Amino acid sequence: MNMATAVKATGNQDSVEVYSHPDAFPDDVLALFAAAEKISVEFGVPWYRNLVDAVFKAQSGVHFYVLRRQGVPVAALPIVAIKVPLGYQVESLANYYTALYAPAVAPGLGAAELVPLLKAVCAAHAPMVALRLAPMDPQSVSYGAFRDACKLAGLKPFPFYSFGNWFMQVGNTWPQYLASREGTVRSTIKRAGKKFAAEGGTLELIQGGAELEGAIEAYQKVYAASWKVPEPYPEFVPGLIRTCAGEGWLRLGVARLKGEPVAAQIWIVAHAKAYIYKLAYHEDYKAFAPGTLLTAKLMEHAMASDGVREIDYLIGDDAYKKSWMDQRRERWGLIAYNPRTLGGCMQWVREAAGRALKPWLAKLRKPGGPSA
Repeated sequence: MNMATAVKATGNQDSVEVYSHPDAFPDDVLALFAAAEKISVEFGVPWYRNLVDAVFKAQSGVHFYVLRRQGVPVAALPIVAIKVPLGYQVESLANYYTALYAPAVAPGLGAAELVPLLKAVCAAHAPMVALRLAPMDPQSVSYGAFRDACKLAGLKPFPFYSFGNWFMQVGNTWPQYLASREGTVRSTIKRAGKKFAAEGGTLELIQGGAELEGAIEAYQKVYAASWKVPEPYPEFVPGLIRTCAGEGWLRLGVARLKGEPVAAQIWIVAHAKAYIYKLAYHEDYKAFAPGTLLTAKLMEHAMASDGVREIDYLIGDDAYKKSWMDQRRERWGLIAYNPRTLGGCMQWVREAAGRALKPWLAKLRKPGGPSA
């Protein structure tokens, strides 16, 4: 079923619609997601379409809850409902491919106005024991609004840390930026660049067109020869590459040595932001630093040709990211328990007790503390 409609009355102004796939969205809901996409590509319809088709297509719990006020869509909550002991846990429609999640929310919408949306989700998945949304920007309006809306809806929310995120605001030209990097980075680019070129190395940038399928094959060949574990959802990355190419967002870099692909990187450039999404290199060619050379090429293109205002290294505190980025922020999540259900009440009590005891346990573990 593409759409089911549930009505939640608040002065007969509010209603909640439920969709199972972005292809079922009407034009005004598409416009709501298009506005959210300007904040991050992971908030838009192209991202969710590929995520559902490649990762969640076999799961019946995928839903997009859309709140309307006086007929106008003002908020959308993409979720997946999972059966757990004593009920259901509702989670953000996301997984380890997701670097940032947020409900789509119209400007000016407050926490109280989001309550009908949360109540509709609770009612549809009764008994709902918990709502878990992550990874989110803790400084965003939607994070605070949904945290407070959970409280107003009778849920018990708690924040939790997800991961660190390295990024930079672009304020310099490429030459200025490169000059500001560590000497080891500049030296590697110069030295390895000469060596790579002398051995027949080339750096390619593919954005779509006739070269696309060959570039996908090159990326997959490099990934298979890298240190990374096989993708559990093999359709996701090729689908993402094709999606980005279709939207004009793709910047796929491929380093070849005598015609053979030895490194590849997937960058997404949209709405003045560049997202460094995936990278891999063939371990046998590590001495040529093909990954560093590709990063430099794509960085220069993002600054000089795409004119981006921000470059984002997405998930994790990997040491190499500090060589390219100069700012760090954090992604957090919300877990909200439903105390009106047995499972939710049990988890709420356990969570609250654990957080209350954590400072005391930390003191006990300190050298010279009570346990010494």
